[in-house]
Amino acid sequence: MAYEGFTGRLSKEKQDLHDIKNSAAEFFRVNRIPQEIERALNELYFHKPEDVHGYLANHFINLSAPPKISRLKGKEVYDARGQLSTEAEVFCIICNKEKSMSSAVVSSHFGPKETSLDWNTQVRADHVMTAVQWINEPLNNLLKGLNPCDQSEVDHILSNFFMARHLEEKDIRNKEKQESHFSSEAEVALPSPPPDQTKDKKSVDRGKKSNTAEKPFPSTEPPEPVLPGSLAIGSVSLAVAKTGAQIYSIPLYKYIAALNRKAPTQFHIPVPLVTLLSCGKNSPGKLNLLEEVILIPKVGQRVRQIITMTLELQKEIMRIMNTSTKAGATQAILCDSGAPAVSYERPEQPLDLITEACTNFGLTVGTEIYLAVNCAAPELMDFSKGKYEVATGVLKSPDELVDMYQALISKYPAVVALIDPFRREDIDQWEKLSNVLGDSCSLLSDTTYKSKTPPLLGARGHILKHIHETTVSDLIRITSEHQGSVFVGTTCSEPCSDASLSDIAVALGLDYVKLGGLNGAERMTKYNRLISIEEELAQQGILVFKEKHPPPLFTEKPLEESTERTV
Repeated sequence: MAYEGFTGRLSKEKQDLHDIKNSAAEFFRVNRIPQEIERALNELYFHKPEDVHGYLANHFINLSAPPKISRLKGKEVYDARGQLSTEAEVFCIICNKEKSMSSAVVSSHFGPKETSLDWNTQVRADHVMTAVQWINEPLNNLLKGLNPCDQSEVDHILSNFFMARHLEEKDIRNKEKQESHFSSEAEVALPSPPPDQTKDKKSVDRGKKSNTAEKPFPSTEPPEPVLPGSLAIGSVSLAVAKTGAQIYSIPLYKYIAALNRKAPTQFHIPVPLVTLLSCGKNSPGKLNLLEEVILIPKVGQRVRQIITMTLELQKEIMRIMNTSTKAGATQAILCDSGAPAVSYERPEQPLDLITEACTNFGLTVGTEIYLAVNCAAPELMDFSKGKYEVATGVLKSPDELVDMYQALISKYPAVVALIDPFRREDIDQWEKLSNVLGDSCSLLSDTTYKSKTPPLLGARGHILKHIHETTVSDLIRITSEHQGSVFVGTTCSEPCSDASLSDIAVALGLDYVKLGGLNGAERMTKYNRLISIEEELAQQGILVFKEKHPPPLFTEKPLEESTERTV
């Protein structure tokens, strides 16, 4: 009996072993393991690599399953100005292991008030906290299991999620407005006092006198609200794009370029627009109008040459300022754009300073270099008077500002671009100034605050900024639709060490990129990345230079009234 029991157990073990062998053989057959091992060994023998096991590892990695997004991680970080921002990190399952692939931070901007002393920092904190929650919970669930290389699908999901939250927020605001309207109607109106005939007569007289005055001052459009949490959308989109580039082992600019168009065989480097000086609202002098004076180098120069030339030019500018006896020149401080903020009273003074420095340095202004001026006029409006405060105590109406710009460009023809010379509401002045200046100077609109509004009459181009809910697919779409009239720029709240903007500018085939002044890690990181890309392309023999010289900065004609376009 004992022997028979032992024999039965042995037979069962043999049967189990037999079943396992059959199951393993079927598993190997279905997954073509013998064939792949045989092919790997044949190729190994044929190539006889020095690192045998490394060769085999690479062979089977190429056969591994496509990566899948396993989770997202959002966290609070600080930007270059020490303000809270949102970082998105992407994790993927690769070769059966979870790996942290990439992380990204996009710029944020909540309007001109953000740079003022009375800005409520809690507003930013709420935005960041909501963005982190979006990344860690709903977006994590929505993107889990997706292929990180399917950028269009990822961005489609992100945009749909944002739009749903946007509509919810809009419904809440509309309900609040309705409740406020109903409560105001319920209030009992007090009887009005009898009219003062004398006062009415004076009012009529004043009305008659004002018939010859300027047109009514157009009211300001309400600011487009930034939806709390929107930082999550742009950050996740960029992090996923960086993950895709890493999976394919190619630079980010080549990866995005392949998304935009079929693997381009040549690239050109956008001309960097470098901020030289600032005489804006936050500068120490009385002058407010010249928020940035920007150098536009001649096309065909390497980025390293441009930076070296600009640094030497700035040294000459500072030397002149330190030895100058001209009224208004004082010690410079560094502004948010990374350029010296100088003290002047009139717009001619900084332009004269740059012209003098260029002459001393052996540069011909208007031939070897050109200039652009970021006026940032929307921040200068005194709404109580309906005029722009171009300098402390100096007010100009929109029509007077047209005349001022015309005189300035006539005196300084090297200025070939004006950025935000008016508010968007002063549409007549945009068109009037464009008609007056013609091709000699391009009017550009900064789309930081209102990216979804229609373009302005008279505006030749737009500065696009990768902020908030803007996805990589959005950047591709906008620049494709308006190729030749859009370039990207930085904000005052840039990530500390992310150079992705340089890759994006190259990938999108833009003619210009505005990275700010030559100071601060957040800007120099981007300039250094631009240099690295240029050297890499030159080494590969696929770097080309565009034969294009201002003026005009953009060849596209200004928008006319009959044209329908949106950005």
